[in-house]
Formats: sequence, C-alpha cells, structure tokens
Amino acid sequence: MKTTDHQLVIAVSSRALFDLEEEHKLFEDKGISAYRNYQLEHIDTPLNPGVAFAFIQRLLRLNELFEEEPFRVVVLSRNSPETGQRFFSSCRHYGLKISAGAFTSGQSTIPYLQAFDASLFLSANRDSVIKAIAHGQPAGLVIKGSEQNSDASHTDDGELRIAFDFDGVIIDDEAEKRYQQEGLEGFQRHEIDCRTTPHNPGPLSRLFEKLAHFQKLDAERGKNDPYYKPAIRVSIVTARGAPSEQRLITTLNGYGMSAAELFLLDGLPKSRILQALKPHIFFDDQLSHLQEASQSTPSVLIPFGVRNSESEPEAGVPSKA
Repeated sequence: MKTTDHQLVIAVSSRALFDLEEEHKLFEDKGISAYRNYQLEHIDTPLNPGVAFAFIQRLLRLNELFEEEPFRVVVLSRNSPETGQRFFSSCRHYGLKISAGAFTSGQSTIPYLQAFDASLFLSANRDSVIKAIAHGQPAGLVIKGSEQNSDASHTDDGELRIAFDFDGVIIDDEAEKRYQQEGLEGFQRHEIDCRTTPHNPGPLSRLFEKLAHFQKLDAERGKNDPYYKPAIRVSIVTARGAPSEQRLITTLNGYGMSAAELFLLDGLPKSRILQALKPHIFFDDQLSHLQEASQSTPSVLIPFGVRNSESEPEAGVPSKA
C-alpha cells in the first residue's frame, strides 16, 4: 500500500498544468455539453503547457535521482472523469508521471486536499484558492502571463529553481501588520527586537519544510563529491532590507532550510532579479509584484493575510473556474 508519509505531494488543477483557456472560453460561451464534446473529440490532441508545467515537469524528474520517489503530483479537477481523459493523455505525451487524483464533475475539490496530504494546491480558479486558504490549506493562484516562453522552461540543465517571497507566503502576516500600523521604523525596530525569535508559519510553511527535508536527502546523495551540484535551488526574493534579514534567517534556520540565494531588495522591483534568476516558479502574496514578473516567470499568487483580506478581486486575476 502506497503512503505519502515521506513524500512531498503537489496537487494541481488541469488549468494550472495545461493551457485550457480556449476550452474554458468554449465552456463559458456554449456550455458544458459543447465543452465535453470538444474534449472527447480532441482526446488524443496534447494540451499545450500551462503556467505550472515547467515546475511540475522538473519536480517529477527529480524522482529519477532516488530509489524511493520523494515527489508525487496529483490532479484535482472539477472536470468530469470522461473529459479528464485528455488530461492524462497529455501527461503521457509529455512523460509526466501523474497517475492519481480526483475529477469531481463540478463539485468543490477543496475537501480532498487534506485527503491527498497535499503540501500545495496550484489552481487557475480564484474562488477555489481563496476557499482553500480560508480552510487553512496551502494553495496558490497561477497568474497567466508569457511564462511558457521563459528561458527557465526551455533550459534543460536538470536543476529545479523555486523562488519565494517571505512575508505572507512562508510566514504569516504579523510583520506586515506591524508595518501597516507603525510604518517602516516600527517594523524594523520590532524585527530587531525579535531577531532570535522565528516567525509564525504562513500558508506555504509546510511546503517549505518538506523542501528542507528533500535538501537533506539531496546533500546526503552528494556528500562525497566536492563538485556536486544540488538538484534544487530555493531562493528568497523579498522586499525586505537589512537589518530585518536577521529574523528572516533565524526563521529559515528553524525550518532547516539552506536557501541558495537571499535577495533583500529593500523595496526595489523584483522582476529584474527574477529574470536573472530564472526560477521555474515564484510565489508572492502581492499581485503588484506578479503582474510584471509573470511576463517572464511562472508566477503564483498566495491570497493570504492583511494585504488580501480587505480588498476586492484585483484586475488581472482570474475569477472563473
């Protein structure tokens, strides 16, 4: 019997992994019957890669390095089982080893995140992501951009690069609340006073913890090779600046995470750093940082915390399933 106790499980919707925008428009314009017929007629036509494709492809390839596969990807889709056949056909076309999941025929997929032990759910459905976050589940909204043409998607160097914002993603929004209440000076003073106290976990903390565990496995594999190149690079790209990095690093150490790079931008734009870093996926809790970044980097919005709780749906963010 297979278990996920020692695996990192990523749940992905069909529209996050593949580009289904034309099919979705058909669904909205002509209804479920036309959508179903179209999918069945094109069951053997591979879907084009979507926002999360490069990340998922690289993640699954890492399993080839280990006897026990540490990574599993499952599909959580509101499609019907019959229209879901095109999803699995496309997975086979691209060599994506995805064999588990749920097709709910329009019902919510949120109850099954915990059942599949998912450390992350990637979806193109804003409502699903918000509901998942509200239920304490780790979820992110893929942002449509020009990511399929990014250098990261086409460079076959075998490396998986993941970039995270810090506040509201890896940790909770305590520091952001402090900044909004007391300004930059109050925020910096508080972070210095608490520099030896780790932050409370945020929506993607479990994913981060699992990645830290994988880093240890990866380091063990290359411990006798002085020229060994790690298979995964984890980077922090944050608007923070010094001296607030002290508490940030305390928190990373608490997770056992060895971040490959730390970029303290002190309010500077993130898009140029991301273009140079070329991550296969980037997580941030602010759409303003992602609108430009998503044109060259596969990007995911984490709608969590004080920056997201009091605002209406923002321009450029998908709102339909």
